[in-house]
Amino acid sequence: MTQDITPPDACTSMTELRAAIDTLDARLVAMLALRQRYIERAAVLKAARNAVRDEARIEEVVRHVVAEGKRVGLSPAIAERVWRMLIEASIAHEYDAFDAKGAAQ
Repeated sequence: MTQDITPPDACTSMTELRAAIDTLDARLVAMLALRQRYIERAAVLKAARNAVRDEARIEEVVRHVVAEGKRVGLSPAIAERVWRMLIEASIAHEYDAFDAKGAAQ
């Protein structure tokens, strides 16, 4: 996934470093767009609006992300903060998708 990006320690200028970050950001955006499509599908599959927010699932996702982050060298504090914000935004989007589903019926 990152084989065509200059490794951080090999960047010799801020221009090169910023180009690598921009490339990574574009890939992250594409992955987040895919994640969003899964969230939208969840809104279709869930039968009840009160099933959108699942506290146990939120904590499970955060635990998995923090553990994976530790494995690959991501700060646990960054992983947890970013994913909690992502989850909250995703839940809001899923509520909108769920409500749109009902309006379309």
